[in-house]
Amino acid sequence: MLKLIKPFLPLAALLALLTGCSEKTPPAARPPAPVVTADAAQKDIPVLLRAIGNVEGAEVVAVKPQINGELTEVNFREGQDVKKGDVLFRIDARPYMAALRKAEAALARDRVIMENAKANYGRYRQLVKEGIITMEQAEGYRTSAESAEATVAADRAEVENARAQLSYCTIKAPISGRLGVLAVHRGNVVKANEVVLVTINKISPVKVLFSVPEKHLADLKQLMSKGRVTVEAAIDKTGGSTEKGLLDFMDNTVDAATGTIKMKGIFDNAARRLWPGQLVNVSITMGIIKNAVTVPSQALQTGQQGQYLFVVKTDSTAELRNVKTGPSEHGITVIEQGLQSGEKVVIDGQVRIIPGSKVEVKSGDRNPGAVDRKETKM
Repeated sequence: MLKLIKPFLPLAALLALLTGCSEKTPPAARPPAPVVTADAAQKDIPVLLRAIGNVEGAEVVAVKPQINGELTEVNFREGQDVKKGDVLFRIDARPYMAALRKAEAALARDRVIMENAKANYGRYRQLVKEGIITMEQAEGYRTSAESAEATVAADRAEVENARAQLSYCTIKAPISGRLGVLAVHRGNVVKANEVVLVTINKISPVKVLFSVPEKHLADLKQLMSKGRVTVEAAIDKTGGSTEKGLLDFMDNTVDAATGTIKMKGIFDNAARRLWPGQLVNVSITMGIIKNAVTVPSQALQTGQQGQYLFVVKTDSTAELRNVKTGPSEHGITVIEQGLQSGEKVVIDGQVRIIPGSKVEVKSGDRNPGAVDRKETKM
């Protein structure tokens, strides 16, 4: 009998242990989740149409030689500012000076021949009047005089052409602006219209070329009908350095391949912040949204039903709020529906929040800050 009872002793101990564990201790209360909040702000927000623009000189001239010859002088430094009429290059003028003298000599010779022919014709006309000779005999002298006069006219044209060719030996700046890289150095032989010697860019003012989608065309035309349209060009992405100009040009055709229309803004560029070839962020203020509600973008979360955020109520509990968002810029998002100005939203610590649970606002509570613009997506 002892052998049969012994195996049941561990079972009895196990039952006693289970009976003792059935008396559970109530769980401890969940501590408030630490969060950082910001106030939803209400203000007027400009609506911006944005594009990427390319800066180009208001005037651009590629200086080329108009005659053949040896380049004998270069009278500037690369990158120098020049004024219209400044001498840039000189080409060996000796062949063209000789050509001018030859043309002038031919003109002088033919002028003498012309004067003699006219004199002869005048004498024979008088003889015709006196009846000494017939009109047919005088006609030959008239033809000679007219031929000589035509030859003199051709000589004068040749002299003018020779003078023009000689003037091309001195190459002057056709516009005021800034010189680029010197492409041909002194001593080289150049040919007419074959190589660009240097390029001049007028950089004050400058123009910015950009394209906008055709869906904005009607709004832009309406805006232009009200007066001059302001254009801003931001040199860096943060918009810290901007130049203001005016809309100067709208193309007459929409590009069928891209569905965009080309536009240009003109900028005084007195400080020369804009440089030809530079890419800039262009913006046009299309209108103003009055009393827009804005929050820091980090307050927003994305769920199955769209975007939402946590609102801290007056009893320090967190409420999950589905919202309809508008455009975002510089870390600020416009809330179109679902939030009122002045409500506190959680911007840090969302992962620790259970909807309806208590939260503890930590240091770092701040206002979303100034927001100035609403971006029109392109």
